[in-house]
Parts: sequence; structure tokens; C-alpha cells
Amino acid sequence: MKIKDIKFKTWLIAVGVLIIAVPVGSIMLFHLEGALPDVVLEPATLSLGLSKEITLTATDAKTGLRKAWISLLKDGKETVLFQKDYPSPGFSGNARVTQDTFSMLIEPKKLGISDGKAILRLAVWDNSWRGWLQGNKAYIEKDVIIDTVTPRIRVLTRFHNISQGGSGLVIYSLTETCPRTGVHVGENFFPGYPGYFSDKRIHMAFFALDYSQGTDTQFYISAVDAAGNSARSGFPHHVRKRSFKRDVIALSDAFLNRKMAEFDVPDTSNAEQPLTEKFLKVNRDLRLSSYRQLVQATGETVPDLLWEESFLRLPNSAQQAGFADHRAYNYKGRTIDRQVHLGVDLASTAHAPVPAAGSGKVAFVGDIGIYGRTVIIDHGFGLFSMYSHLSGADVLSGKEVQKGTIIGNTGLTGLAGGDHLHFGMMIQHVFVDPIEWWDAAWIKNNITDKISSVKSTLGAE
Repeated sequence: MKIKDIKFKTWLIAVGVLIIAVPVGSIMLFHLEGALPDVVLEPATLSLGLSKEITLTATDAKTGLRKAWISLLKDGKETVLFQKDYPSPGFSGNARVTQDTFSMLIEPKKLGISDGKAILRLAVWDNSWRGWLQGNKAYIEKDVIIDTVTPRIRVLTRFHNISQGGSGLVIYSLTETCPRTGVHVGENFFPGYPGYFSDKRIHMAFFALDYSQGTDTQFYISAVDAAGNSARSGFPHHVRKRSFKRDVIALSDAFLNRKMAEFDVPDTSNAEQPLTEKFLKVNRDLRLSSYRQLVQATGETVPDLLWEESFLRLPNSAQQAGFADHRAYNYKGRTIDRQVHLGVDLASTAHAPVPAAGSGKVAFVGDIGIYGRTVIIDHGFGLFSMYSHLSGADVLSGKEVQKGTIIGNTGLTGLAGGDHLHFGMMIQHVFVDPIEWWDAAWIKNNITDKISSVKSTLGAE
């Protein structure tokens, strides 16, 4: 055989080997990949109560998922909670499952697992040929606490009289630490806070009855522990029904021309009554937006009681409008809108100095829609005072102020027809009647006497 023919055959064999080796090598590299599957468990930290739902997301973008497995190890005994085998992919890999999310409800008592420390074990395998074709395995262990005991609530205060649009205080104790606890008044929730008493199991919760809620409103305390066990307890209460003033606000062209120019609201296309339509956008849409801004500004509170005694009223002032006045807005003899006034309007001299009604921490300084220049003070445990229509503010957000400190001056910013102070009180996100908080007798009977009674009871135990 000629040397030339031998070289040619050698070259053909080499080419053939390359033609076979390249795809085979690619397949081997693909199936022998060493990346572990990705596993995400929610929630990330676990306490297991009577029932707890967990969610696992397993991902393997290369060779796909082979198997998932979850167990609970307690006192040396392992209980398999979940096991799933995925279909083997075809040679091309097109049928592989690259991601799966599944949820399961863990109920320790039904599984015969007692309370205490346990280990949650998770394993996910992929379709890699690693590990003698067993695949790459992602393995996670998490320490968990099994707690199926429901928290108990003990109400420590006896009487809870509250008016429509009014405030209240309930003090109660829990048998264990609960990350979510507080008072429900209809659809509204008011968190309870530990820390005032040396016993951290004792909580204080200021709560409110919205002016629109009636005598049939449900009141109860709830507590949910870290394991998700929940408890409810009613408490004795009496609701005083109130009638609120009805008022008529006459809108003049002079007022509309002057005030509507201050608001950045798109002009209406109606050429006949453009100012009244702009007023409606301000009085309705901007009012709602302003309330949402207030809720955001009062979203966090200092977990302490920062105030003492009754709150201050603007000195030498006359009341122009009351809390929950039901207003009808008339233009040229026709009612064009209705709203409820959630504060008290107080008028003194123009640009009168405004004192802080009580000691606290400034939670907000800025402009809020219809309320204009506004200062909000956090008095602790979800109680806030609000000062609006100010011509200017003399305090900074985050600073502590003492009762009587001048925080600004009255004005006519926002939807104010004349120089005055719009003063409001809020418990969490609910407006309440400020008159109660100006009344030393009301505070004694409904707040301080309750606190003193609980203190004396604890001292006697």
C-alpha cells in the first residue's frame, strides 16, 4: 500500500473519530454537569403550629429535576412528608422538568408528632449522570419548633365605654410572645404593644370606633403566635350612640376662583361649570389621596407612652367646625357634594402660634393635599395628633417635642377658606374626636385609671 493511501485512510479515521467524539463529548459534558439544583423554601424560618403551609420551589435549568423529598425528624423518628419522582427525560432532553413549585400542609398532631424541637429535611436531585447516575443532590436541613398550644388571652381592664367616633384602651396579657396581636373593631385592627409594663406578656392597645360604626360593631382581641396558632377573646364594652351635626357649606365663585388655582388638578372640558368640576375632583379624589398619605405617615409608631395628662387646645381659639360634621356643599342653591369633616377647626388670630398638644415625636412635616401644610406628632402606641392648614412649620420630622412647644402657625393652605387650624387625632388610621383628648376627666376615667388599676393588681399578685 502506498504511503499516500495510508495517510488518507488515517485522515479518514481521524475525521470519523472527531465526528463521533464531538457530539458524544458534548452529550457527556451536558449529562455530567455538576451544578446543584436550586431550592427555595417559604417561609424561610419555620415554627409549626396545629397546621402550617410551606411552599418549595425546585429549579434545575440544565438536566432537569429527577426527584424531590421532604421529611420531619423528631426524637429520632423520621416522617416523610412529601416525595415526588419526575418523568425521565428523553435522550434529547426536551421533556425534562426544569422547575416545579408545590405546597403542602403540615399538621404535626395528625402525624403523631409531639411538640418540641425537630429538623425539617429537604432533598432535590437532578438528572445529571454524576454519582453513578444518581444525579446532583441539593440538601437542606432546618431546625424547627413544633408548637401546637394556642395562646391564651386574659383581659386585665374591666370597663370599656366608647362613643361613636371615640377612643378606648384595653390592657391584656398573653401566655406567650405573639408577633401579631391587637384589637379588632369591625374591619379595623389596632395593634397591641408590650413594653409599658415590666411583664412583657402584658399589652396595651388603644382602639377607636369609627364615627360610621354602630352599636352592633364586633369587638375582640386576637393573638397569633410564631407557629401560627391563633386565639380570640371578647371583652366587655358599651357603645354610646351619637348624632353628628349637619352643616351646609355655601361655595362662592370668589372662593372657587381663589382656591382652585392652588391645586394642580386637570381642567375639565365642561366650559359651563369648570370650577365646580375641579372642586369635585379636589373634594373627592384629592381628599381620598390625602387620607392615603396620612395613613402612610402614621404607619409606624413609637412603642412607648410619650404623653401625660390632657392634650392642649389652640389657645384663645373659637371652634368653627366639629368632629364628624356631615357637610353638604352647595353651589348656587344646589348640593353638589357631601363629605364628613374628620377634625375640629379652631380659629384665633391670623398666623397664630400652634403648640404641640402633647409630648411626642414628629412623624411628618409637609404638604398633604386638601390639608395643606401639615405636622403630625406620634404620641406612642399608635396615637397621633395632626395640625393642618399651617402657614409654616417650625419642627423637623423625627425630632422629639414637648407639650406646648410651638410647631408652626395657623394659615389657610390646602382647602381652607380662612386662616385657622384643622386639628385632628388619630389612632392608627382612624380619626377620633379630639374633644375627648382635651378632657382631663375623660383621660382619667378611660386611660390613666385603667393603667393605675393594672399596676396595683400586678403589685398585689
